[in-house]
This record gives sequence, C-alpha cells and structure tokens, in this order.
Amino acid sequence: MITLPTPLLKQFAPLLDGLARVLLGLGLASMVFVMALTSAYGQATSPRTQNTQLIDRVLAIVNREVITASELARRERQFVAGLTQQGIAIPSRAILREQVLERMITDRAMLQLARETGIRIDEITLDRSIARIAEQNGVSVSGFRNQLESEGISFAAFREDVREEITLTRLREREVDNKLQITEAEVDTFLAAQGQSLQKTEEFRIAQILIRIPENPSPAVVAEAESRVKKAQEALRPPRSFASVVREFSDAQDREQGGSLGWRTRDRLPTLFLDAISGLKPGEISKPVRSPNGFHILQLEDQRSGLRTQEVSVHRARHILLRVDAQTSEEQARRRALELRRRIELGTEFGKVAQDHSQDLGSAPRGGELDWAYPGDTVPEFEQAMVALSPGQISDPVRSAFGIHLIQLLERKREPLTEQRLRTAARLALRDEKLAQAVADWAREVRANAYVEIKRDDR
Repeated sequence: MITLPTPLLKQFAPLLDGLARVLLGLGLASMVFVMALTSAYGQATSPRTQNTQLIDRVLAIVNREVITASELARRERQFVAGLTQQGIAIPSRAILREQVLERMITDRAMLQLARETGIRIDEITLDRSIARIAEQNGVSVSGFRNQLESEGISFAAFREDVREEITLTRLREREVDNKLQITEAEVDTFLAAQGQSLQKTEEFRIAQILIRIPENPSPAVVAEAESRVKKAQEALRPPRSFASVVREFSDAQDREQGGSLGWRTRDRLPTLFLDAISGLKPGEISKPVRSPNGFHILQLEDQRSGLRTQEVSVHRARHILLRVDAQTSEEQARRRALELRRRIELGTEFGKVAQDHSQDLGSAPRGGELDWAYPGDTVPEFEQAMVALSPGQISDPVRSAFGIHLIQLLERKREPLTEQRLRTAARLALRDEKLAQAVADWAREVRANAYVEIKRDDR
C-alpha cells in the first residue's frame, strides 16, 4: 500500500486496495493526498476563531481508550481526500461520520490486540518506512516533513499513522494471512469454473513382436503362426531381452529397432492394444492378441501423463511510470510522459530515461525492464497497450491505476501454457479472494469482542 508495485503485480493491486480500506479506511494510503487539501480541509489544528477555544470531546470508548472529536475530524478529512482523489462520490456528512467512526473503533480494537500480543514497531523500522514514502514523493525526509507541516499536518501525527499501519499489517499477517490455506481441490474447482483446466493425457511407449498372417489365412497358416508365437513366448524368459526376441521372431519393419512404437497417446493406439496393456506395469509383457495383420505380443516399456498444452503469446517490455498523486495531476503526468517520449525519439536511450525518471522503484534501476508477462499478468490497460505494439515500438502515454506509463515492447514469443503456471495463478487468485473475506470476518470478530460505548449525544 505504501510502495507502488510494478504492473506485473496486477493480481495483488485490487487486494492491496481492499486491505487499505478494511484496515485503515484509506489510512496511510490516503495520507499523501492530505498534502494537497484545500484550506477547507487542511486547517485541522487551527482554532475556529481567535476568541474561541475548541474543546475536544469524547465520542467513543473502546475498551479503556477513547476516540475524540478531533481524531474523528482528522480521519474524516483523510477519508474525503482519498475519495476525492479516486473520483468516488462523497457520502452525506452523517453517513461519512458513521462509517469513519466505525472504522476507527475497529482499528483501535486491533491496535490494542496488537499491543497485548507483543507487536511493536521500533523507531528504525518506522524511520525507514517514512524515508521510503518521502522517496516515492521525490523529496528528502526533511522536505517531506516541510510539505506536511506547510499544509497544517503534524509530522508527529503522520509518524503515528505510519506506525499504526505497519502494526495492523503485521497483526493481520499473523492472525489471517499465515493461516490461510488453499487446497488442491479448491484450485481444481476454480480452474474448472473458469474453463481454464488443461487436459491431461496418458502416453504409452510400447514395443511389439508381430507374427504376421495373410488376409483370409488357411487353418494351417494360422497354426504355424500360433506355433511361432509360443516359441517367442518361451524365448522371452529371463535373461533374454524383449528387443532380442523381437529381432529373432518379429515380422514388423521396426524389428531392428527392437519393435518400439515410440510414445503414443490413447488416440494413436488401437483399442486392441489398449486392452492388452491395461493393468500392465512398465516392463511387463502382454498375452498374445490377434488383429487382421497377425498376432501381437506387446511390452509396455513406459507410461507417463502429458498435457494438451495451448500456446500463448508472452511479452517482454520495459516502461516508464509517472505517478498521479496529490502533487501531480493526470494531465501534468501525461504532458511529462510526452516530453520524455520526444527525448527518446531524439536519441536518448529508453533505459537511461527510465532510470532517471521512472517512479516504479522495482523496475527503474533495470532501465524499466519487466519480466516476461503472460496474458493476465499485467493490469488490463497496460496489457492492451503492450500487445498492440511491435517490438521496439513505444506507446503513447497509457493510464492505469498506477499512473501514466510509456511502454516499449522488447520481445514477443509463443510459449506453452504450463499446468504449473496455470495452477499458480489460480492459487494466487483464490488467495486474494479468500483473504479479503477472511480479513473482513476477522475485523468484525475483533470489533465484536471489544467493549465499545458510543457517546451519541455528543455527536
């Protein structure tokens, strides 16, 4: 929630946003928006008038701790800023206060649980987290502090917001994340529901001894062939190898290759052969079976399970990300992206521009390069723009949930969609789905187990 992920983390972006809402009602994720609030929301600590002193009131008691009117007002401003930034309609004041207060009550109960169970965030961890936030905003820690304070936001209060978010994240990881289990049966059901299961197919490697008989043979010819079959069976006793007996008795053209038919799927073997090898283990030999061509003695050399794989296009790209936030509007980020694109077109290397200007901290040091992306790995807007490019081509500015991207396609190829990859993707999707519900259930349970008294007359 604090660190902006690369576009390849598509499967985690909706989850992080959901957890931000569940845990902190847009807490720290929305704090960066507060820097740009207008004076209508930004003067949290100012007196209403020079002659009036604001008296803080207790609005709720959570176990032995209180939530005051000033705390609620501050959290309301954060919530409004977050909704405004995301373009979400702001509810009525009464509904907003009710929702924010309930979120604060749950958060307070969780923080108390964290303290009771020994979760502590040391100053070094806190300092590092704030340094990362400042870096993401393109300023030093002191510069970031000045920005906050210029908007009337207490840096000490901001630090505590960060501390609380880290605390709640660690509590959630211990109480929910690490206990979440995804079974193989659930993966199978998920894939079946999505129509994405890869069909498994059995393959057999078979060798044969063929004692050929002509079409419409006489009884004497059949008897002679049966005699040869018996001799071949007797010759198959240890220590003779099947291949040596093939070379002595078989009439098939594959005799010199030991009679091996190679790997065959079920649909490439006659039913007669499948019935003959049914129940055999690798290395075992069947009883003689008769076909229109003659008598066959079969050895099951080996057996394996394969996959009817489908090929998909995979892409390797690099990008430059410019965030849209309280300091940079979408239009400003788009204009900046166009400037960077013109610079690249005039000869500056894409990777150098990405290193200097991309705000994706994961890929910028690598010149913006991303890993190979399979279908569905990236957010839809990014993927749609990427697949439309030719290798070497650079996109127009692309808007996604992460900001504005310039994308250059480096390479495209076709690869089989492996079962392991499909199951891994399904497991991650299931975990995201179950985790959001599990966190919500856990939060309700923590809230239910806390003593809560709401001072409604004071609200």
